[in-house]
Amino acid sequence: MTIPRSVATLLLSPLLSFAIPAAFAQQGRLLVTQKGDTSLAIVDPAAGKVIASVPEGGVTGHEVIASPDGRLAYVPIYGNSGVGKPGTDGRNMVVIDIASQKVVGNLDFGHPVRPHMPIFGPKDGLLYVTTELDQAITLIDPKTLKIVGSIPTGQPQSHMLALSHDGRRGYTANVGPGTVSVLDIPARKTLAIIPISGATQRISISNDDRWVFTADQKEPRLAVIDTATNQVKSWVPLDGLGYGSAPTPDGRWLLIAIPDKNKVDVIDLKTMKAAPSVAVCSDPQETLARPDGKTAYVSCAGSSQVAEIDLASWKVARLIATGKSTDGLAWAEAR
Repeated sequence: MTIPRSVATLLLSPLLSFAIPAAFAQQGRLLVTQKGDTSLAIVDPAAGKVIASVPEGGVTGHEVIASPDGRLAYVPIYGNSGVGKPGTDGRNMVVIDIASQKVVGNLDFGHPVRPHMPIFGPKDGLLYVTTELDQAITLIDPKTLKIVGSIPTGQPQSHMLALSHDGRRGYTANVGPGTVSVLDIPARKTLAIIPISGATQRISISNDDRWVFTADQKEPRLAVIDTATNQVKSWVPLDGLGYGSAPTPDGRWLLIAIPDKNKVDVIDLKTMKAAPSVAVCSDPQETLARPDGKTAYVSCAGSSQVAEIDLASWKVARLIATGKSTDGLAWAEAR
């Protein structure tokens, strides 16, 4: 196949003056949640190895996001269960300084909420975190680690979140109900609830904000939601039940993990058809395309690795050992 080519305690003052090492400033870091080790892996992408595993405090986080300046990682502590299953209910989020490889802050949500997916608002600089047990998205000021608002999703198990690039719309994948909630971010309200399937998982948005993608967990297909109408426009057949997806920086391709097939399906966003897939490691979970458009990463929980995909050749360039039950991914772009 030929395919083109971010109750609170935060040490802010020292962090703002911290000098980022030259190598980090040049290449950034790959962040990987180690669910089985209850820690966050910091990966040197050039060397292809973990340079630090930062303990999260005894209970695991599933997802991570880096601050826009690439200095801090934010890890909501979900708990030891899967979505909708019995287990501990997380109630806090830790903040990790990437350069010093230490926890430097903590936010207590005040009660159990199972916080999960963190995303930085593209325009307002706020941190948006899914808080499942509240059936809401919680808005946080990342500088003070204060909760500044919330947006109801109108559904249980709002597990994952995508934000439009203009910062005006949010979309949550509501796992058990099998729906997607459409959120008016400035008005902080639910606009619509879109039925998808008996269950759905993960969610992403195209670079032009025209399409939202979520994977049916009952049939091997991907829902393509038209953001103009808030309806499912079409379905893309997949090689198996899909999971985490991400568009490439050029907006041409969507990568989606297929856990039971140990592969990543590649969707042509011009035709909304599947191109040849890429074989990866065991039980792929999340996909992440690096901002430079040259490389994508796929976390594999089954083999505790990250597959590094060369986006020019569409082949796995190498496998990186990243810790037990590797899951959430984020790129810390040093500036």
